[in-house]
Amino acid sequence: MGTARTGPLAGLKVIELVGLGPGPFAGMLLADMGADVLRVDRVEAGRAVDRSQPASSAMNRGKWSLAVDLKQPKGVATLLRLVDRADALFEVFRPGVAERLGFGPDVCMARNPRLIYGRLTGWGQEGPYAHVAGHDIDYLALAGALEPLGRAGQPPTPPINVLADFAGGGMLLAFGVACAAFERAASGRGQVVDAAMVDGAALMLTPFYAARASGFWGPRGTNFLDTGAPFYDAYETADGEWVAVGAIEPQFYAELRSRLGLADDGDLDAQWDKEQWPVQKERLAALFRTKTRNEWCELLEHTDACFAPVLAPTEAPDHPHNRARHTFLRIDDVPQPAPAPRFSRTPATIGRPPTHSGDDDDEVLAAWGFTPAEIDELRAADTIV
Repeated sequence: MGTARTGPLAGLKVIELVGLGPGPFAGMLLADMGADVLRVDRVEAGRAVDRSQPASSAMNRGKWSLAVDLKQPKGVATLLRLVDRADALFEVFRPGVAERLGFGPDVCMARNPRLIYGRLTGWGQEGPYAHVAGHDIDYLALAGALEPLGRAGQPPTPPINVLADFAGGGMLLAFGVACAAFERAASGRGQVVDAAMVDGAALMLTPFYAARASGFWGPRGTNFLDTGAPFYDAYETADGEWVAVGAIEPQFYAELRSRLGLADDGDLDAQWDKEQWPVQKERLAALFRTKTRNEWCELLEHTDACFAPVLAPTEAPDHPHNRARHTFLRIDDVPQPAPAPRFSRTPATIGRPPTHSGDDDDEVLAAWGFTPAEIDELRAADTIV
């Protein structure tokens, strides 16, 4: 389909059974790295979409879309024919749903023993919670990853839904698919990848489990990385904006103090005395409120004070550093993060802009071996858009 892709995963054919955010995010990561990702959408979505408006979801970039009714036997048969030619498939249903619909791992891998079958769920494929609903906040809570997040004396603060859903879920699944593809090069065999967001959330907190067990890490909001320390926090500026300071190491802390005119302020000498942190934080907070964010940038940017302005997502693409690194790009005038990480020999690229559900039905099916007559038959049966 289309022109040949570049990137380290070029040539990998992946079927993404569409679902909520973490699944499309995993597919985006694979597509960014060159995989040929086919997004299988619900046929209802393909019929309901307003095609007069441009497709704008960044997580659908670089993918093809086929809208098919998987509740019809013809729809399931269509998917299974696609499986015959795929390297990987992943789904985001509750445990047992894919089996009930007729395309579970046993069925798919019997047809294609080289298939990598990815499963992304909140609670995993087994366990007491496996069949109940949940969201990012719940997976964080059960993993022990929510309790440490937030300020002292305040309730735990969910970090929107990036930690379990996207980092511990979508990114972990993409990593699992890539690992299984590497292993298959030697064994010639596929396998099931069980990515659970509760597992991933726990994995993200690996160093902090050990720190809590050793007594190095204390209650929420009292530690040097969780807003307990004055030298690692966000401070409000005179214009109601914010700046971030992360001067942990002594040389960086000294640099910060020097540039703030506080090198001789004895109240800030005891950097690691927790009893002094509240007073030190008040001192810094009062100082940062005396200048605007831009004024602090003029003083502290490009130094070893470990400083950065707190930018909104609408501002970040235009910052000079992000512009210099091309950290963001625009597709159809929609700003979004560029593919990462970067490769010296097989650079990642965006193969095509996002498309609406079902936009590519005819081209996809033809490329995956369906004849024009078979495509017409599927459309006549309302199996595809």
